[in-house]
Parts: sequence; C-alpha cells; structure tokens
Amino acid sequence: MKANSTFYKDSPLQLVAFNDVEDELFGAPGTPDRNEYEARIALELLPQSIREYRLRNHLTQDELGQRLGVQKSQISKLERNASNVTIDTLRRVFKALNMEVKILLQPAVPQA
Repeated sequence: MKANSTFYKDSPLQLVAFNDVEDELFGAPGTPDRNEYEARIALELLPQSIREYRLRNHLTQDELGQRLGVQKSQISKLERNASNVTIDTLRRVFKALNMEVKILLQPAVPQA
C-alpha cells in the first residue's frame, strides 16, 4: 500500500488515500478483480440512483408506479434492492424518469 505523506505529530495513524486501499484490496484498475468490484458498486448504487432521479422529477413512488403500470410496493422494492431487475425494467423505469440507459459491453481481460 502506498503511504500518503500526511502525518500528524505524535499520532500512530498514517493517512492513506482511498484509491490506494482499493488498489491493494481489489487490484489495479482494469484487472478482472477490480472490474468485478466496480460492477458490484454500480449495482449497489442503482437503487439509490432510481430514488434520486424519481425525486428530481418530483414523483412519489405511487406516481412512478402509475407511469409504469406497477404498484407502489414494486417501486419501493426496486429502490431498496435492484439486484434482480431486468434490463427491460431498468429501461422502462429510467424512460419514465426521462433518463436514457446505456450499457457498456467490453471483452473480458484474459487471465494469465
């Protein structure tokens, strides 16, 4: 782990940049382990993004559900956990929120 040059007098703690911690724990950017880590983070942020965009559009969960033809409870569930959501559902949700979904596909890095 690379050490940051910031030290506090008489402190046993050493400050380390978060990116350095990520590199040590999950590998350098572009490596298979790091790509998997970053994909998981993106999935974890998805429910929060749906909620944020819904609120930016001044919609309640019920109103968004009406736009999609689903119950409020389904929107609530989606905003809590989007791990099993389909691409079609994501497109419909974000289209109702005036957002475009783009999916990036790229070849996996071959492992040595």
